[in-house]
Amino acid sequence: MPASRGLRGEARAKRAKAVAFAGGARAAPTIDDVAALAGVSVATVSRVVNEKALKRASPVTVAKVREAIAELDYRPLRAGRVLRTLKSHLVALLIPDITNAFYSAVAHSVELAVREIDYATILCNTDESPDLQDAYLNEMQSHLVRGVLLLGAVESPGLRRAAANRLPIVYMNRKAPPGLSGPFVGIDNYAAGQAVAVHFIRQRYERCGAIHGPLHSSASRERFEGYRDRLAGASVELAAADIRGGRLTIESGYSAAVELLDGGARPRAIFCANDAMAYGAYQRCRELGLKVPDEVALFGFDDNPLNQWLAPWLSTIHVPHDRFGPAVARMLCAISGQNGEETPHTILLPFRLVLRASA
Repeated sequence: MPASRGLRGEARAKRAKAVAFAGGARAAPTIDDVAALAGVSVATVSRVVNEKALKRASPVTVAKVREAIAELDYRPLRAGRVLRTLKSHLVALLIPDITNAFYSAVAHSVELAVREIDYATILCNTDESPDLQDAYLNEMQSHLVRGVLLLGAVESPGLRRAAANRLPIVYMNRKAPPGLSGPFVGIDNYAAGQAVAVHFIRQRYERCGAIHGPLHSSASRERFEGYRDRLAGASVELAAADIRGGRLTIESGYSAAVELLDGGARPRAIFCANDAMAYGAYQRCRELGLKVPDEVALFGFDDNPLNQWLAPWLSTIHVPHDRFGPAVARMLCAISGQNGEETPHTILLPFRLVLRASA
């Protein structure tokens, strides 16, 4: 009997003995098991696993090791490699509100794209809290994450420390807070706000209102500023009494609409910072018996995936949530040197005006 066949037989016998010792449960295979089954040294297996054996081992040897890995379903622990390189295959994705349909759609796009470049995503919900954001940033750095993707960054001491420590950070949807900089993936929010104003001007809505999001967010602020500035350029009224702000939630949109619509005079058209706020404003219009758009026109922002099922009537700005992931993956590859290109500082995604029944 050939020696190699005898070695493989011994390796299988050892595996069977280990399974029996574990009470019938399948014991996790080790690198020693792979080496024994393939009839090679542990060092050779290690080089194959880490893709460093192509020049030091024959194709036949590499094939035997890979066959043994497949047969045993061996999965090497990354811990040792992480300690050697001080880099993991983990990427942290911090989002401000996991219940927000747009944010969830972006997170899904990112997770798919990051998986394609052999990274795993850890999802963290910051709830717009600087303290919670800092806690996650500290924890993720202790895990030696390859990078942090901030979908909705807020100003915080921990973010400044992380930037000073040169933690790779990609800002998504919102730009870096004042005094910080970093790669950005998103749309031109100022231009998008202007596009809404142009539509209202063309519709001859003479009194316009706004329900904006948190102005510490560059996205919310630039949307509102673009809208406000374009209206002013056309001498369309945007009075302080017709402006409200709040969180990017249905409840906040509803509360703002109560204040804007319950008095005698009301704005003819309202631009909402996102679709969720527009849902809340629409609910208040229904309660007051106001017809949309005949008495009050409503415009949202994001065109989140729920619209096609729950709000096919809502006019909005479409933000391509499915294109965030590939853009972020490109930036991560550039940061790690995988694709041989310099890290792009800004990737602007296209937006488009979607006109439906509400405006």
